[in-house]
Amino acid sequence: MSDITNPRKLNEAIEKLVLEFGGNTEPGYVNQLIKSALDISKSDVSTLDAKIAASALREMQQAFKMVAPFRERKKVTIFGSARTSKGDPLFDRTAQISREFAERGWMVVTGAGPGIMEAGMVGAGRENSIGVSIRLPFETSANEVIQGDTKFVSMRYFFTRKLMLVKESHAFICMPGGFGTLDEMFELLTLIQTGKGLPVPLLLMDLEDDPFWESISQLIQDQLLPRGLISREDLAFFDVCHSPIDAWRIVENFYSNYRSMRFFGETLVLRVNKPVNDELLSSLGEQFAMLCDDGGFLRVEARAEEVRDSDELDAHRIAFKFARRHYGHLRMLINHLNQFG
Repeated sequence: MSDITNPRKLNEAIEKLVLEFGGNTEPGYVNQLIKSALDISKSDVSTLDAKIAASALREMQQAFKMVAPFRERKKVTIFGSARTSKGDPLFDRTAQISREFAERGWMVVTGAGPGIMEAGMVGAGRENSIGVSIRLPFETSANEVIQGDTKFVSMRYFFTRKLMLVKESHAFICMPGGFGTLDEMFELLTLIQTGKGLPVPLLLMDLEDDPFWESISQLIQDQLLPRGLISREDLAFFDVCHSPIDAWRIVENFYSNYRSMRFFGETLVLRVNKPVNDELLSSLGEQFAMLCDDGGFLRVEARAEEVRDSDELDAHRIAFKFARRHYGHLRMLINHLNQFG
């Protein structure tokens, strides 16, 4: 019997390989990666299937390595049309917004192409920009702001690129755009609505006299809401904005008390800046009881896993057994927490 079909020998061989050549990543996850690769080799898959899996993993490895030095800095991702020309009011507005965030220490993440993507990097400056481009026949290189920088990676697949545009960011700004921008905006909404993405500020930016996103928002309220295709609290997932300072104030308020969250099985721990007093706990119990599967909201200390990871150890904590539904109400709960900031 070959080692690859003998689970015990296979596990021993992988563990030996990881011990000898692995790094600082949790060995269990590295073992899973290797086993999955071997499972693909044993499965009835085509060469193309194996190529897609290998290429996707390689792209993610390169992107993870690129962004790792900046993991501690807050980031905002900007989406918008590649067709927006320099001199267009939307180009200038995007540069203003990214400058507003960069001046406050944030990094700006974009797709690294022309149009709105370039405008975001012009405003933020090369030193505060991260680019994740897609290789297309008509878009062969990054824009001149980020081209050749170590904070730039080019990707073949849209799904790996989308992951990197979303994974590290603490806020999102959508400028007007075409099919791609609408796809990115609605996917963000879907991720937040289904709990596959954490609640974050999602800002839809219009010019004062050009109601692009206002029209989309009205469509959502006129068509999706009355048909019961979304819940009214889902409207809390996004804000339509009309100026850079409005966008910044929404993001600033979102993080005024709330900091982050982390799941531990069925328990959700919220980390906040201010001490958690009895008044806050009582108000949460009165207004957001639907979020709790059992029990209520509790003050807690950092868990062993958080201590091990040095994860927001200076924050105060609220824990509850999350029903994993009503994500719109979870977003509203964050708004409520920020009233105590």
